[in-house]
Amino acid sequence: MRILITNDDGYQAKGIKVLAEIMKEFGEVTVIAPKTHQSGMSMAVSLGFKQIAHKNLGDGWHYVDATPASCVKFGLNTMFLDNPPDVVVSGINHGSNASNASCYSGTLGAAEEAALNGIPAIGVSLDSLHPDADFSGVAKHFGEIFKKLISELPQKYGVYYNVNFPDIPAEEIKGVRIGYQGLGKWVREFKEWDLKHYEKYGITPELLGQSSHPVLEEGEELYMMVGDFEDDPRNTPEADHLLVKEGYVSIVAHNVDCTDYQEIERLKKIF
Repeated sequence: MRILITNDDGYQAKGIKVLAEIMKEFGEVTVIAPKTHQSGMSMAVSLGFKQIAHKNLGDGWHYVDATPASCVKFGLNTMFLDNPPDVVVSGINHGSNASNASCYSGTLGAAEEAALNGIPAIGVSLDSLHPDADFSGVAKHFGEIFKKLISELPQKYGVYYNVNFPDIPAEEIKGVRIGYQGLGKWVREFKEWDLKHYEKYGITPELLGQSSHPVLEEGEELYMMVGDFEDDPRNTPEADHLLVKEGYVSIVAHNVDCTDYQEIERLKKIF
């Protein structure tokens, strides 16, 4: 099995190193990951005739100075051009991609790019932003999850999977549950920039490709997005973020087709 691995935290992140080790059991692993941190890029690609640097790091590892989706594009159009990978696995993301985080996730954007090209894809995340997060739960359980997903692939086009792990010891994980994308939103998102906000998550600005001492132009004010999550009362216990909160691994099937078919039928009656 030919396996392409990428992420949105950059090729040096702990999560992608753990994922590469897990996936070696299943076939030939090639890693093509962003050079720098690319969280929140969704399915953005590096367009506009931008110069894109690539480096072969050896032992099947590469970085591309581009978005996660662009890393998948690069792989499919260069080293996998005549022999596409059997599966693309993106992660392990440092941070949850459950609920509406999935709309912004670069981890899932890479998986979506694979699905758009007809390649099975899985995004994997752990509910911890810490750079030295404990991935033992993923290491213990993801292999079996992967085997089940890859052995029962759907015939329909465009499906990709969003797998989220709770940030608890491996032995405390209650099991795996199939859920749906939970509802919710972030509120009070823009706060004045302060290093204390980073400390809460055990990270630094440098980890995100920023500076602890930013230089501002005259008249500029500095903000950062660190909002509070507001749950939606319409959620049921099967919402993915609630499953993770209860100690389960959640799996949600997404699709590149964003059409709301029920709404289409309603609109036909109007027009």
